[in-house]
Amino acid sequence: MDLSAVHAALSDKSYAALAPLCDDLLLQAAARGAAMDDWPYAVHLLAHLYLNDLNSARFLWKSLPQEVKASRPELAAVWRIGQCLWNRDYAGVYTAAQGFEWGPDLADLITAFLESYRKRIFQLLTSAYSTICVADVAHFMGMNEEDATNYAVQNGWSLDAATKMLTVRKPKVQTNQKLDASKLQRLTECVFHLEH
Repeated sequence: MDLSAVHAALSDKSYAALAPLCDDLLLQAAARGAAMDDWPYAVHLLAHLYLNDLNSARFLWKSLPQEVKASRPELAAVWRIGQCLWNRDYAGVYTAAQGFEWGPDLADLITAFLESYRKRIFQLLTSAYSTICVADVAHFMGMNEEDATNYAVQNGWSLDAATKMLTVRKPKVQTNQKLDASKLQRLTECVFHLEH
């Protein structure tokens, strides 16, 4: 089975393209009846997690033969991350990802996944809170309190050191509504029609 496209995507750090690529290659291999012994299931599963596609990751896991799940510890470690994501165990995601000695194929992908996940969680916190305690931010971000405070302050939040509370800075929403001539013409015709 030719996995050069998967290895090329990994070396180019084209992680967003990995899941669809692996899905297509897996379907092609299954259609040909090719042996799947050397299939990079851990990369495939983690690629779905990287895209935050938990349903596809779960269905891939369920479709794997039991002997594959049992014989590949790296695959089981990726699935532990998936379980934490599914259960919304925010701190568990970091614990599962950092608690395993990843092979060279997955080390960079794990790092990229954690960065992407941390950004998603930070955006979630930004949209959900106006103020939040440092300990909660540290919990959600998988960091110690000092690093979490520095991360938040670097992203525009402010710290009240006395209460150890962070004030969230909401991003300004810009609505650029351009009114071109055709829209103005339609509006004029509508108003004219209503008046007459």
